[in-house]
Amino acid sequence: MSGDGGAWQVGVDEAGRGPWAGPVVAAAVILREPIAGVTDSKRLSARRREQAAGLIRSEAVAWGIGRAEVAEIDALNIRRATFLAMSRAVASVASTARIAEILVDGREMPEDLPAPARALVGGDALEPSISAASILAKTLRDAEMVVLEETYPGYGFARHKGYGTAEHRHALERLGPCAAHRRSFAPVRRMLGG
Repeated sequence: MSGDGGAWQVGVDEAGRGPWAGPVVAAAVILREPIAGVTDSKRLSARRREQAAGLIRSEAVAWGIGRAEVAEIDALNIRRATFLAMSRAVASVASTARIAEILVDGREMPEDLPAPARALVGGDALEPSISAASILAKTLRDAEMVVLEETYPGYGFARHKGYGTAEHRHALERLGPCAAHRRSFAPVRRMLGG
């Protein structure tokens, strides 16, 4: 929502912090007003998330995506890579709109944000702009994991989205890690004998 002097409040959230494979994706969203049906992405079915994502992209004042790739996650660690993805998402929005305040879901946030910022635990259920960011980040990342399934068949990425399920563990044991796996994560490192 709008702040002082035509500057806006931005909501930020990420998807993919915990999986063993794939990028971490963050979104930053500015809303003029709450959008009906937009809530924490974890509370919505996949179909409802996709519908909500379309509404957000068409009705938001601005939105941006940032990401950190597997190589960056392995080089930096997941916490710093998540902050990098968030900073990139906010920078994308800041290039098109003036920002008064940034609200980040969680306990921590990047230090290099271009406006005053607050971390909100459970923010994806409390602030409409963070809810919208959670939906955009999750739908984009989920779609990418479906594509990764085509590139690296047999791992089940389209179903588990890279998370540490029994199916994923069995596929790792059978096939070994692929280029989409985060080698810094313990279950993958063990498969590599590290």
